[in-house]
Amino acid sequence: MAELLTHVLLAYAAFTVLGWYVEWIDDRWIAVGMVGSILPELNRLALVVSSGRVSSLLGVPFAWDALHTVVGAALLSGIGALLFASSTHRRRAFLVLFAGGLSHLVVDLPQQYADGRMLTNEYLFPLTTWRPPTPGWYVSADRWVLVFASGVTLAIVLFDRYRVRPSDADSTSTGSVSDGRQS
Repeated sequence: MAELLTHVLLAYAAFTVLGWYVEWIDDRWIAVGMVGSILPELNRLALVVSSGRVSSLLGVPFAWDALHTVVGAALLSGIGALLFASSTHRRRAFLVLFAGGLSHLVVDLPQQYADGRMLTNEYLFPLTTWRPPTPGWYVSADRWVLVFASGVTLAIVLFDRYRVRPSDADSTSTGSVSDGRQS
């Protein structure tokens, strides 16, 4: 659970900072990005329904692990984007969901694995089987990673809350103050 929360917190922080520079990324799109950051974790559905059972039901080979790849994140982002009404929102949803999924995969790269190699062969399947050495910064069960992610997110939240936005500078001259986010 700590690993899942870490991915969500880091996605929140990343999309909040991105929202400072990209005008259309407001709180709604930050939330979509946070959902995107957990898409690769849908491979954990294997704990509930085995890949073999799904294969027998569908009649084709199936593996939940394919969801924890770049292609899996793109596929799930495309499916999620179909839930949006306008074509502009579908494109944005795909982009934000996919960016969230990629953030998840990037955060997982420097984990420590038993053989000392990154999982790039799984992430980039079928493009490559290359596995460079991992820096081994943490294992997924390390609680300090969650503490680090919480600290980074808290710092970004506080900075975001108290920073001067261009819209604030304009509104103070007219006497109204807003939080700078679109609703």
